[in-house]
Amino acid sequence: MTAAPSSDLAGWQRAPFTGAGLTYDCFEKGSGPGVVLIPEIPGLSPEVLGLGDHLVSEGFTVVIPSPFGTPGRAMSMGYVLTTVARLCVAKEFRAFATNAQRPITQYLRAVATDLAVRTPGRGVGVIGMCFTGGFALATAVEDVVNAPVLSQPSVPFPISGRMRRDPGVSEAELEIVKERTRTDGLCLLGLRFSADRAAAPARFATLRAQLGDAFEVIELDSTPGNPDGYGRSAHAVLTAEVREQPPNSAFAARARTVEFLKARLNTTV
Repeated sequence: MTAAPSSDLAGWQRAPFTGAGLTYDCFEKGSGPGVVLIPEIPGLSPEVLGLGDHLVSEGFTVVIPSPFGTPGRAMSMGYVLTTVARLCVAKEFRAFATNAQRPITQYLRAVATDLAVRTPGRGVGVIGMCFTGGFALATAVEDVVNAPVLSQPSVPFPISGRMRRDPGVSEAELEIVKERTRTDGLCLLGLRFSADRAAAPARFATLRAQLGDAFEVIELDSTPGNPDGYGRSAHAVLTAEVREQPPNSAFAARARTVEFLKARLNTTV
């Protein structure tokens, strides 16, 4: 393949879900342990659906909330810019706030809790990407979330040193997650490209300092001349940059993500 895996809405069950005073459509497919897959900007794109279908093929029940964008719509620059403009002012996301609790993460915790009740395994996994990368960290304050994956977390937007260092959650939320790593054996997985300024290296440094060995980091080489030929703008580890034939390092990162989910949710690796 010369392009990232992609898919469409075929076979996905669509239904509204209400939690924490918010209501959005959610898309569900598959059977087995539960994984909440939170879309990246600009929304539930064919590439996000490609990742969702891959997780389904690996034996998971996948729920994809759709809090922004148009489900199934292909990415374009205009679409991305329009979505970003909306998210910058939406109070449920608080895109520029540091040390912040974000209302959208309370909704996502409700989605994860509902999915955990309905699926086998030891709790659920949550994957956040790009704008939503840090949201996966915030969901881990819930005991049912046992496999949080933070892929290129970009909120708060890294326009100052303080924002770049911010973990993407409030101090209170981070303390709960830290306590879970000590008492509940919680582990987290983080992914980013080495030259990605949107997913600031300082943010991962903060999380490493706070979470220690409980935070596993996969950093893909995107410096000039890198072996996989990633461009300077390489950002989407689990979607846009994955190549299956021949497999590249993003493909390997996706495979490690699946392995992490299966191990943490007590399924067959």
